[in-house]
Amino acid sequence: MNFFSPFYPLARAALFKLDPEIAHDLALHSLKNLEKAHLAGLLGQRVSAPREVFGLKFANAVGLAAGLDKNGEYIDAMAALGFGFIEVGTVTPRAQPGNPKPRMFRLTEDEALINRLGFNNGGLDAFLVNVQRAKYAGVLGLNIGKNFDTPIERAVDDYVICLRGVYPHASYVTVNISSPNTKGLRDLQAAAQLEKLLSTLKIEQLKLAKKYKKTVPLVLKIAPDLDLKSIKDIARLTLDNGFDGIIATNTTLARDTVRGHKHANEAGGLSGRPLFSPSTEVLREFAKQVKGHIPIIGVGGIMSGADAKLKINAGATLVQIYTGFIYKGPALIRECALALK
Repeated sequence: MNFFSPFYPLARAALFKLDPEIAHDLALHSLKNLEKAHLAGLLGQRVSAPREVFGLKFANAVGLAAGLDKNGEYIDAMAALGFGFIEVGTVTPRAQPGNPKPRMFRLTEDEALINRLGFNNGGLDAFLVNVQRAKYAGVLGLNIGKNFDTPIERAVDDYVICLRGVYPHASYVTVNISSPNTKGLRDLQAAAQLEKLLSTLKIEQLKLAKKYKKTVPLVLKIAPDLDLKSIKDIARLTLDNGFDGIIATNTTLARDTVRGHKHANEAGGLSGRPLFSPSTEVLREFAKQVKGHIPIIGVGGIMSGADAKLKINAGATLVQIYTGFIYKGPALIRECALALK
């Protein structure tokens, strides 16, 4: 425990009096100011538990999930908290505002969030400026998607544009086809669409590897709302097309675990504690299908070190946190890293 850990509940209580998106932006700006003053490191304690995955050396097994820092503006601030790796985005080729507000809702008693942000970001060019400005030298994942108004039959073009842009700056690239907040995006998980996307991106990866003289791993981020046939199809196509890993999972459209809550009927993806069990079961099934041929990053509902350990037991090699970090604070990073040491 660091000096600031006992005070996080007080800070959270103050932030939770604000609109969730306003609180999110305020917290990130405050953290960035602390980092500039060389104080952000006091909020966390780094755990050294090195491991090698994708041929990359991770400081520890606990990463920041994409979505918290969509534009790559807070990489150094997040790194100071003790994450073993950082993932930022999702970035799209062109800037877009996302969905109308309000678009983020707290389910505090369930330690959960519902969001329908919709890939709000400043676009690829601004994203790359921020990424190149960061001093962080650890493992950095860059998460790519498509613009909301790009027809699904041309979605692959957006992913290729983004892959070409982020490739020289990424430790690994995440292909996000699983956000529920961009109309039609999850249709890319269907076998025919997915085959075209993965094969095209694999060919592009090989070209870029030759150009930059380095191979940047490609990782596929999938949804928790999949039946067994879909899981088998996605796992097979991921392996057949030479992708390097899977992230399981994104947020869920299901509301079974929060039925009756005043925000339960809000459109968007549910994250946090209620996501843990369903996302872990999907992770477990993917692990059965890929049989250790590629690593899986487990994300979804991790609220404790014990939860992180259960993700590993289900077949994950690394884990990521987002909503748990909002509810528990920087102490959760250390707790999870120690549990996986």
